[in-house]
Amino acid sequence: MTTFNAPPQPLQSNTILHKIKEGYLLWMNISVHIPKGARFTIGALIENKFLYLLELLYLAHFAGRENKSQKITECILILDTLKFLVQLSWEAKLISHKQYEEIAIKLDEVGKMLGGWKKSLENPEKKNRDL
Repeated sequence: MTTFNAPPQPLQSNTILHKIKEGYLLWMNISVHIPKGARFTIGALIENKFLYLLELLYLAHFAGRENKSQKITECILILDTLKFLVQLSWEAKLISHKQYEEIAIKLDEVGKMLGGWKKSLENPEKKNRDL
């Protein structure tokens, strides 16, 4: 019999996984206020993209060096799609300007982090350079 003594450790606040998790939790609080028809179409699609991105980021984190760059590229594509869908929901007035701004900031932070991660994999010799 397996027993669990300690609760899982929270993610560090500066990780990509933590940032996208924060965005997902924001979306979960927003999506319940979207009209039913849109909640089960674009709202559900956005939720699924968030979950898929979380899964891909997790896999990229543990992927071997030879697969990591490909996984990060997939993450960037999903993130771009997610940004587009969130913007579309704002333009359709399904979410408020403030809600859009909160999520957009999180997604932009994740995008910068992913871009930096990908760049560091493509140019490993520049990783420890003097500034």
